[in-house]
Amino acid sequence: MSNRPAGHAARSTVRPNSETGRRAPIRTFLRTDDGIPIDSVYEPGVTVYETLPESGSPAESTDHDTPHDTAGASDVVLVVAHGFTGDADRPHVRRIARALAAYGAVVTFSFRGHGASGGRSTVGDKEVLDLAAAVAWARGFGHARVVTVGFSMGGSVVLRHAALHPGAVDAVVSVSAPARWYYRGTAPMRRLHWLVTRPTGRLVGRYGFHTRIHHRDWSPIPLSPVEAAARIAPAPLLVVHGDSDAYFPLDHPRMLAEAAGDHGELWLEPDMGHAEHAADDALLARIGEWVRARTH
Repeated sequence: MSNRPAGHAARSTVRPNSETGRRAPIRTFLRTDDGIPIDSVYEPGVTVYETLPESGSPAESTDHDTPHDTAGASDVVLVVAHGFTGDADRPHVRRIARALAAYGAVVTFSFRGHGASGGRSTVGDKEVLDLAAAVAWARGFGHARVVTVGFSMGGSVVLRHAALHPGAVDAVVSVSAPARWYYRGTAPMRRLHWLVTRPTGRLVGRYGFHTRIHHRDWSPIPLSPVEAAARIAPAPLLVVHGDSDAYFPLDHPRMLAEAAGDHGELWLEPDMGHAEHAADDALLARIGEWVRARTH
């Protein structure tokens, strides 16, 4: 954590990139409220100019408490919360970030236990602290609006974060998320529960999926996604789900949208499977347009 007083920002100079008009990405480790380092990347939109601290390159920055001033920043920053076993460097997460960059700046990060982040995955519980750190960092770059976009496990985390931190975000997009915990009604979810709850499964998670999973059960059980969806208003919520999702059947998105009431919108996508891998560029563009319409 920084030792600077709150509100004290590093001096900076503004320098456009003459070739692209873009600023280089900033990569750093954020520190969550429970002390976990979270590998995070900020990528400005195409109209954002490069802001360089006098002491060095923004790509080398490790101070997330005092983001650098941003000149010409777009109004919106989208914070992407990946699914279980993903991380900020996975190709499918990078593809999502590239597609959404047409609609604002983008923050990606690796949940605890994933990628280069510290700690161990709690499969959606303590991960709300990871997202809170990423959202606070994103907000500090000067964007007027912050939108969270989550997939699968990340889709449940964005719901809980918005419910537990009223006013922290301006809109929420939840893709392929569960509505309730401990669901085992499909073969993929039964395999996932084996991966999470059995010692052999956790070894497979560590060495096969590069995901370090905590061995302890939830205590207390976190707020369920459907309960969270009911508490997000007045922020708008978009629930996106494929009708060919092998993990969660259609009663899950319908429950989420119903709980959100007038502030929720449901898209049931024909022939779409699960999460990031199933979200094609056309769908991501529609999500981007939805964000643009709800934040301007």
